[in-house]
Amino acid sequence: MSSLDELGYTPFFSAQIELLPDQEPLTPARVSAESHGLYELMGCTATLGELSGKLRGQLKAAGRPVSGDWVAVSEHGERATIRHVLDRRTQLVRRAAFKDGVPQAIAANVDVFFIVSSANLELNPRRLERYLSAVWDSGADPVLVLNKIDLVDDPALLEAEVRQIAGAASVVSVSAYTGQGMAELGGLLSAQKTVSFIGSSGVGKSSLANRILGQELQATQSIGSEAKGRHTTTRRELLVVPGRGVLIDTPGMREFGMLEDEGGIDSAFPDIAARAQSCRFRDCSHETEPDCAVVAATQTGELSPGRLHSYHKLKREVRAAQARQDPVLGANVKRRWKAINKAHRRSKR
Repeated sequence: MSSLDELGYTPFFSAQIELLPDQEPLTPARVSAESHGLYELMGCTATLGELSGKLRGQLKAAGRPVSGDWVAVSEHGERATIRHVLDRRTQLVRRAAFKDGVPQAIAANVDVFFIVSSANLELNPRRLERYLSAVWDSGADPVLVLNKIDLVDDPALLEAEVRQIAGAASVVSVSAYTGQGMAELGGLLSAQKTVSFIGSSGVGKSSLANRILGQELQATQSIGSEAKGRHTTTRRELLVVPGRGVLIDTPGMREFGMLEDEGGIDSAFPDIAARAQSCRFRDCSHETEPDCAVVAATQTGELSPGRLHSYHKLKREVRAAQARQDPVLGANVKRRWKAINKAHRRSKR
């Protein structure tokens, strides 16, 4: 059984346990995986847990335990009842696929997210910008990982393209097959730290996890010459890396809808945020306002129009998600855009 220290149990979580009502003995545990309402637990004697009836009624979907969560349980042999879900230090949340505006937590209490792309698949800067925005917003640190560099002739060219959108995030080029770059990637792990892989299917997340773990724990499938990866990880799972913290592998995600923005988008687009300081209006939307420094930068070639388009798309997505949750906010957003469009028409006369 892994110790609490190995699993990343810090004073942030122990202080919460100490403040819980002292009605019965409670034990801290970390959620490894979830399946059909049962939770695999680590750090306690019980291996499986389920929510208490009271907690099941209280928690909304995004608040239910996911891989990485810390919980307080009452143990009954190999089974436990989860009495409390401790406050998360970080959480990565997306709009659930095929569900309009429903939040889905991907992983909790992660320190570093490795955002993995494949060098032999078409590099999608817009998707990386989306992941970067969400990770910065989660409270964790992002690292952009370019995998499968052994399969391309000029990985330096692709790495340069990734660095153009990385901002403050680190970039690491690796090959899970040959081991190139793995020392640098592995150096980002440390005791009590939690890292997680995210990215599309077929980019090699599980192969990278196996390299770090030093054994074949995560199922992988080879890809054909057409470079189409097959999604092999089917659930989120927390794995202990002896002496170097824990790792959460996640299934490939076909889409990642944004729901919130507490500064994550500006962190992912520091070039736009910096230029916005020179706009005439403090609340400039960088659409149609006069003397917009951001739009001017696209006209001079200093800023890519595609990058600004991506920025606008993410901002609109967040506003739409918030408006669905708050009818008053939705009405205010509609009024603001109506006023902007009216002012734009007047300026054209």
